Amino acid sequence: MLNPEELSALYLSAKVAGFATFFCLPFAIALAWLLARYEFRFKFMVEALLQMPMVLPPVVLGYLLLILFGTNGWLGQYLNQFGIQMVFNWKGAVLASMVVAFPLMVQPIRLSFQMINQQLEQVAGSLGASPLYVFCSISLPLALPGILIGSILCFSRSLGEFGATITFVGNIPNETRTIPIAIYSLIQQPDGEQAAMRLVVLSLLLAFGALIANTYILQKYQQKLGGKNAAV
Repeated sequence: MLNPEELSALYLSAKVAGFATFFCLPFAIALAWLLARYEFRFKFMVEALLQMPMVLPPVVLGYLLLILFGTNGWLGQYLNQFGIQMVFNWKGAVLASMVVAFPLMVQPIRLSFQMINQQLEQVAGSLGASPLYVFCSISLPLALPGILIGSILCFSRSLGEFGATITFVGNIPNETRTIPIAIYSLIQQPDGEQAAMRLVVLSLLLAFGALIANTYILQKYQQKLGGKNAAV
């Protein structure tokens, strides 16, 4: 059984991961569509910037967020005028998770858009459908497997985010202490090994469940594509 402190870490992790996934989704779909459908100058720069959070140390990302969104940061000082504070609260943890997990969401969605038969979109356009209607009624539904996989990866990565979060928003109980930060805090305590092990097991179960769901969706999608190809 989890004690109140551990339940608080679990609830906060789920809340942060859920909001991070929700806010990442529209931007990920838009960027994935852009990269999958268009060629433009400096596209390689956009792709490189997209992959930067995957190769940078998470602490560096957290420090950059602190410079940008801190109380006296480049953007944070203006947000504070509207009563919006990102540092040292759970909203900052959401922002840190979004930055770290965003590339993992974009790639599956981009791949789904690339696999769509564009002749379907062209036929719909030739029949008078607007680009927006074609996107919402054909492209988006066909890309749904990639959207689901990207959302699962984003959510699971957000659950495990540690370095950027603790650097940007600290280790505040019931406010920014997510499961990874709670584990870190518990292993610093003389009698915290048992509680830390419970959270470690919980993290393993959550990660394994996310990977199982990801694999299941991917296999179903591949079987569906295989059936269509056989029919053709």
